[in-house]
Amino acid sequence: MLAPVPMRLCNHVIFALFLAGAALSLAAQQKPQQQAPIQAPSPIVDRDPVRSPDGEAPAPLALRKEGEGYVLHTEVEEVVLNCTVLDGARLASDLKKENFEVFEDGVKQTLISFQHFDLPVSIALVVDNSGSMGRKRPSVNKSALDLIQASNPQDEAFVVNFSDEAFIDQDFTSDVNKLRYGLSHIEARGGTALYDAVAASADKLASDAKRPKQVIILITDGEDNASTNNLEQTIRRVRQLSGPVIYSIGLLFGDEMSHEEVKNARKALKSLSDETGGMAFFPKNIEQVDEIAAEVARDIRSQYTLGYHSTKPTTDADFRTVQVVAKGKGHGKLTVRTRTGYFPMARVAKKSTAPR
Repeated sequence: MLAPVPMRLCNHVIFALFLAGAALSLAAQQKPQQQAPIQAPSPIVDRDPVRSPDGEAPAPLALRKEGEGYVLHTEVEEVVLNCTVLDGARLASDLKKENFEVFEDGVKQTLISFQHFDLPVSIALVVDNSGSMGRKRPSVNKSALDLIQASNPQDEAFVVNFSDEAFIDQDFTSDVNKLRYGLSHIEARGGTALYDAVAASADKLASDAKRPKQVIILITDGEDNASTNNLEQTIRRVRQLSGPVIYSIGLLFGDEMSHEEVKNARKALKSLSDETGGMAFFPKNIEQVDEIAAEVARDIRSQYTLGYHSTKPTTDADFRTVQVVAKGKGHGKLTVRTRTGYFPMARVAKKSTAPR
């Protein structure tokens, strides 16, 4: 049996409830009658789902930031670098652990892990769906699917179509037919919110991907003109997430853009790729896209994965530059592509304010 509650305590509780009710009543009287709720903008929003070949409609998805923050990470463990090594224009595929040196802020680091085999990858297919892409999309979609089919069967991918908004039209899957139907949701309208689509896709990879090795395949034919983020903020977001390698394919041929717009678009795509260890491609015509997709697939499959523990304390939160040097007998001067660095606050999930 429960013990009886003293009458004095009951009186205090009743009085406290009376005061709380009075305060709520006063607040309700002072609140405007028709006040619209304030909602944070969502880089990737809901859309009516595309039906798959079996007739099932997947649940619509939205990629949203949580309040004013994104899921970031804050405890550095192993720093992992995905590296492409070139001997001239050819991939160098016969190197060993002892052929590599890694430097962080100029200080040599000790490698604790080394891998060189076809690791499964989580891929974001991020494709421009703005008005100027209408005639290019069939060829682009075919090339994107060819890339997936040339990949490891254990890879997973999701599809983001973007214009002035970005939509997840297929969540993570290894089913090529589902990816094909996700890519088929073509509207070809609106502006180009490229930076927002990249930042939100990197965030989804960080939070939902099953594979630690992650890639964004970005295909666009224009300069960003609709994002809330700028280029620097987008690069910073990807760095904070210890984010994916970005391969950019800029379809900047034709007469739709001015010389200045083409120049700006090339610079932005090259920056996104260079900072993350990827490559930017600028085909002269749509027929070259399939060849480029095959080259991207080879590049992903041929990377070395290096790991080390930083010699710096985790309390040092500044950006850390990374350089990888490779040398090997029988090779000329080797060029290594990898991300330019990382923020040390990068491993355990926590809320963090979006960079401004």
